[in-house]
Amino acid sequence: MKLEGKVALVTGGGSGIGRAICERFADAGARVVVNDIRQEAAEATAKALGAGARAIAADVADSAAVRAMFATLEREHGRLDILVNNAGVAMGPGDDRAAMMRKGETRIMEMVSGQSAQTHWDVTQSMSDEAWHRVIAVHLHGTFYCTREALKLMSPRNSGAIVNLSSVAALMGLETVPHYSAAKGAILSFTRAVAREVASRNIRVNAICPGYIDTPMTAGVSELAKKLILGRTPMGRMGEPGEIAATALFLASDESSFITGQWLSPNGGLFIG
Repeated sequence: MKLEGKVALVTGGGSGIGRAICERFADAGARVVVNDIRQEAAEATAKALGAGARAIAADVADSAAVRAMFATLEREHGRLDILVNNAGVAMGPGDDRAAMMRKGETRIMEMVSGQSAQTHWDVTQSMSDEAWHRVIAVHLHGTFYCTREALKLMSPRNSGAIVNLSSVAALMGLETVPHYSAAKGAILSFTRAVAREVASRNIRVNAICPGYIDTPMTAGVSELAKKLILGRTPMGRMGEPGEIAATALFLASDESSFITGQWLSPNGGLFIG
């Protein structure tokens, strides 16, 4: 029971990677606080985890909501040992995912035919302020808001582990989601900076950069696009949420006691750094 007696907060724990992390942590003995912007999703995960789990709904992009969530956590548990900043969105208001998929399929057909690209992404020049700000707010601001509050609980104990979910998009850039890539890249820099800052308090901060994982966020990817992704992935498959959860468990547990300021990228070889 690698996390026996530990209190862990997982944001975005209502589905996908977040839910898998909650399940793995609970199996390892942690008391898990499940956060999600959707109350029903957070409660469903907490119910599945059994006694000791708690659901708290909050939008991590709202600093007041984050403060209230941590106040509840402190009142009920009195401590926090592990924070996983997992909450995220793939696209923002006004982003047209269906149109993006159609454009992607057209580009693939152009590539297959051997001609140069005639269809251009033109994502950045057409992106709205609202889409940019929402994606940055959820990923980057949310990671900051939650980390700030978590450190207030971890610092008096001189102990803790923070795991930030970045992405392979931070390592190689994804041309269809410049806002997502920017946010995930910033999370890596934030991880390094905070790791240096709090190392003297024995608080470790690390990041995970998943490749393409089979989750609700990637469910809309067309079969043609999926074949292209798998063609670029040496292991020839998408990852499973449980594989990211296993990485999170390692970084949250004492088995990684000499690791801080680092990133691990379970991506099947899509990016090899």
